[in-house]
Order: sequence, then C-alpha cells, then structure tokens
Amino acid sequence: MTNRHAVVVGAGIGGLTTAVALHRRGWDVTVCERAPEPPVTGAGIGLAPNALRALGSIGVDVSRAIGDAIPETMGVRRPDGRWLTRAGTADMAARYGMAPLAVARPALTATLSAALPPSAFRHGTEVTGVDDAEGRRPIVRTATGPDLPADLVVAADGIHSPLRRAHFPAHPGLHYIGETAWRTIVEAPDLRIRAMSETWGRGKRFGVTPLVDGRSYLYATAVVPPDTRFADPRTELRQRFGSWHAPIPALLERVGRLDPADVLRNDLYDLAAPLPRLHHGRIAWLGDAAHAMAPNLGQGGCQAIEDAVVLARLLPTGERGAGADGGDGADSAVPAALAAYTAARHARTDAVRLRARRIGRLGVLRNPVVATVRDLVVRATPGRLALRGMDDLFNGFRLPT
Repeated sequence: MTNRHAVVVGAGIGGLTTAVALHRRGWDVTVCERAPEPPVTGAGIGLAPNALRALGSIGVDVSRAIGDAIPETMGVRRPDGRWLTRAGTADMAARYGMAPLAVARPALTATLSAALPPSAFRHGTEVTGVDDAEGRRPIVRTATGPDLPADLVVAADGIHSPLRRAHFPAHPGLHYIGETAWRTIVEAPDLRIRAMSETWGRGKRFGVTPLVDGRSYLYATAVVPPDTRFADPRTELRQRFGSWHAPIPALLERVGRLDPADVLRNDLYDLAAPLPRLHHGRIAWLGDAAHAMAPNLGQGGCQAIEDAVVLARLLPTGERGAGADGGDGADSAVPAALAAYTAARHARTDAVRLRARRIGRLGVLRNPVVATVRDLVVRATPGRLALRGMDDLFNGFRLPT
C-alpha cells in the first residue's frame, strides 16, 4: 500500500512549511521549484508570535536552529528620530507567550529544507499546469518532465501564481499599492542596534530590523509610479533617506559597499480582491498565491505559515486507510479537507490583507498637514492600547480540532 503523495509547487516559506507539515503526517512529498538551487542571499523576515506558534505545532523550533535575534523594542519613528509609538518586546512576550523573532530568509528556508529528505526536492523544475479532472488523481505537468501524479497539489507559487491565473481566470489579479520597495541585509555589529523600527516620512518609509551576529535587515519604500527605473539602488537610498535619524545614515554607508545586485527592489502589489475560495478540485492555494498582501503588518510570511499548518492538520494522514483509492481514482478524503481549509482560512487571511492595505496608506501620507495629524494621533495612543490592537493577529492562530 502506497502513501498519499503531495506535490508542492514552490520552495518558498509557505511551500516548505507545508512540505514539512505533510511529511511529518506521513505523506510522500515532492517540492517542485523552478530556481536551479536554494537561495543563499536574500532579505529578512519577522516571525510574529502567531507564526512561531504555528511552526512549534509541527516541531520546528527556529530559535534553536538559527539563534535568537530579539530586539529590545519595536515601534514607529519620525525622520528626526522621535518615537511615535513603541513597545518593549518583554511586554510582548508577557502578553503573547513569546516575542517576535527576526531571521534571514535563506536561513529560515534552509532550516525548513533540512527537515525534509533530499529526495523530496526537484530544483530547476517549472510546473506548467495541473490536470485536475473530476474523479481522477491530479497530474502535475512540468517543462522538463516527467509529469507527476498526486493526491494533492499545493500551489505555493508566489504572488504571480500561474496556477491561480489558470484556475481562477475571472479573478482581477493583482493591485499595485502605489509603492516600490528596496530590501537588503548589511553587517553592522558595531552599531549595536537594539530596536526594530519603522520610520514614517512623507510618502516614504525606512525599516530597520536587527538579525543574528550583528547583521541588520533593511527595507525602504517610496511612492512612485509602477515600473519606475533607478540607475543605482544604493545612490537612490542615500538620496531619499541619508538625512534621516541615526543609525540610518551609518547603515546606508554599509549599503554603499554592497554589490547593487544585493539590494533587491520590487514594486509592491496585493491581491485586488479575495479569491472565491482557496481550493479548486484537489489543488490548494496558500501564501502569496492565495492572498498576497502588502508588507505593512509583517504578516505575509506569517499567514503563509499558518496556512500550511492548518492545511496539513485538516488533511488525512499519509497512510491510505479503508475507502481511500490507491489506484488511478482520486482520493475521496482530500476534497472535503480542502473545503474545510477554505472555511478555516479564507476570512482570516482576507481580513489581514485589507488591514495591511489600510495601515500602508497611513505610512505613506504625503500631505504635510495630514501627516502631522497622523503623527499626533499615533503619539497620543497609549502603548497598551496599541499593543492590544495586535491581539487578533498574534493570538488569532488556531489549530483546527
């Protein structure tokens, strides 16, 4: 008797978390990734308590695998350095049971990959489509072959998901949120940065997140038309943010020493409207492929991790039991589980998507009068109320019973 087999399309954080969760429930897993090899460079990611709790539920302890990087405070500042709001991470740990953890994305993907057998990976494999006929096992078509039969296909193929476009052709697709973003990691142990901060200017923002070993993850955004081209990202960042508060100028000096290719730049998009459901037949969508959201809450990767853990929990175990079709017919246990996955995740992820869009509009206000009013309102909000406003995000993860 063979185990159930899942094909995961995409080896990002959501896809790898799904693969680990299914593997630990006894599934045979194949991860198809079009990139020829795992990433060795990239930006950072903040793992909020909800994501850490979800990873813990499948036995993944990120802090033990790659070390802690917990800032002393988190908050929002003005370009002159004055804090608009901040909270101590000790207070967050007391409220939510753990503090957020900041990690480099390549380190996180390496940690997740190490929990899977090497035979699970097919790098350099582009998925061109999925045949998902009623009553039959899905067939995953690849550009290089061979095609892969599966009991389940997980579409974790990113914000531009070809599988989303193929199976939801009437969906309006992506929405440009009006900003472009730069991201990179620099070495800065001498700066002894202890705060995770985002600074709001007029139509632009700059974020600093301390990582392990003295490195810092930096991101910046600016309101520009889509597809704007910049000659040198390092020069662009210095011109836009070089006069802002410390340690931003010192960090930009280190950015100037990087290869321009190490400074990632992307226009920011979210999903224009929610998908009608997060599954189709025996295909499940998760992460950016299912509910791409603006990065303003730091929840894009966190929600993908939640998706993965919930999906795996709702699916049957990998061992085929009585009534499961082990031949060419489709496994009758999977469709009901995918419907339950949509019911469990659709409302939460769309609420986070809309909230991230609204928060982003506050951060990039350009009118000086309106921006001043915004700053006054944020400063006047008691810290305990601001922290309480995160309860639904950080305490909102629930494993289905």
